[in-house]
Amino acid sequence: MTEPSLRWGILGTGGIASVFAEDVLRLPGHEIAAVGSRSHGTAAAFAERYGVPRAHGSYAELAADDGVDVVYVATPHPMHFEPARLCVEAGRAVLVEKPFTTGAAEAEKLAALSREHGVFAMEAMWTRFNPLVRRLRDLVADGAIGDVTAVYADFSIAAEFDAGHRLWSPELGGGALLDLGCYPLSFTWPLLGPPASVQATASPAPTGVDANTGILLGYESGAIALLHCGLHGDSPHSATVVGTRGRIDVASPFYRPASMTVVRTGGDPEVLTADIDGHGYTYQAEEVARCLRAGLTESPLMPLDETIAILRTIDEISAQFGQSTSTQP
Repeated sequence: MTEPSLRWGILGTGGIASVFAEDVLRLPGHEIAAVGSRSHGTAAAFAERYGVPRAHGSYAELAADDGVDVVYVATPHPMHFEPARLCVEAGRAVLVEKPFTTGAAEAEKLAALSREHGVFAMEAMWTRFNPLVRRLRDLVADGAIGDVTAVYADFSIAAEFDAGHRLWSPELGGGALLDLGCYPLSFTWPLLGPPASVQATASPAPTGVDANTGILLGYESGAIALLHCGLHGDSPHSATVVGTRGRIDVASPFYRPASMTVVRTGGDPEVLTADIDGHGYTYQAEEVARCLRAGLTESPLMPLDETIAILRTIDEISAQFGQSTSTQP
């Protein structure tokens, strides 16, 4: 018998909500049942655009909608925790846009709530579910390039300065680290685990948020990770994983790669490719569906403890250049 469709609720109606909605609508066995916004007008406009049957004028109304199985929280970073809390306490599973929260303390609270209520929760770090990124992790685990000795990854964009824009605003969780730096950190984590040492430096924007940030992570194995994120200029958006018997070069953009090259010592380069579905968000939606149908409350590919640990590292990086990632009093 055919499984019933997974019924999504979309919380928030901004650009990322639209991208996710477009990808969900590509998937068989998935439907968007409802949308919620702080304004009924914006919710209704989103619902009309994507053929969503129910529009709610508050996040609480969406959380209380029994016709929704899982809610995608698509609000700006500082507004992740409270809407997600509403959903979890209403028994609604949540997929929370990255970063999960603006700091480890909030993430710990949200994880504890989801476990207390037995409700599925996952960070929407969509790169983790990309087919080539998953293949890369398998290759590394199988020893294809030996022991990992270094990871290099960068994600910097040329963003025009606007003090009121979320990228530059401390109140809206701005800065390169939270918005972009979480990608190279999350890419590195499954390959090397938690670092033994963290060093960072950053150039601040006029608003005080980090605008150009370098990160050096050290590991007990002797491996290092050299990571960069910024808002002042476009970087290659590439990543390389170096091992004792070769390397893997991940094509740009490494957070949504369609190809990568495995270079084994003494061997010919092997190019691996994938046809990426939609914008690349379908894979995390499929993982949510797989977990829910299996009765899981966490994804083994993006477990809550790992999300919290990465946010602790982000907190530590921020503290080194005097910036707090937390937007809570």
